[in-house]
Amino acid sequence: MSAYRKPLPSDDPLLAPFWENAKAHRLSVQCCRACRDRHFPPGPVCPKCLSEDQEWETVSGRAALVSWVRFHRAYWDGFVGDVPYDVCLVALEEGPLLLSNFSGPMPEDPRAGLPLEVVFDDVTDAFTLPKFKVAP
Repeated sequence: MSAYRKPLPSDDPLLAPFWENAKAHRLSVQCCRACRDRHFPPGPVCPKCLSEDQEWETVSGRAALVSWVRFHRAYWDGFVGDVPYDVCLVALEEGPLLLSNFSGPMPEDPRAGLPLEVVFDDVTDAFTLPKFKVAP
């Protein structure tokens, strides 16, 4: 792999299972064993019932576009060659929201509710980023 110059995720231990699953091309969210609430980002307790009994659950990867933005400025040097670049907010079929990027160019007809599906971009030996493309 060539040198990846964009920012990489932090080594937050709460997110380690998310990145381990992504490396295996599985999308996952934290799920409360007490009330079954699915949530992201993860936390030490369930945001709904405050239970500490949390687990990671693989989700479908199906999502709906909530919002998107096109950046015309590179805030990190690694993005200079990508300007303009697109960021999307998606609602996973299972409920949680996830901020990500489109895989490839932004869809020609972006609109709220546009069906998307996850794809995985192996950017380094250690990190795989989930991104989204228009679902068939």
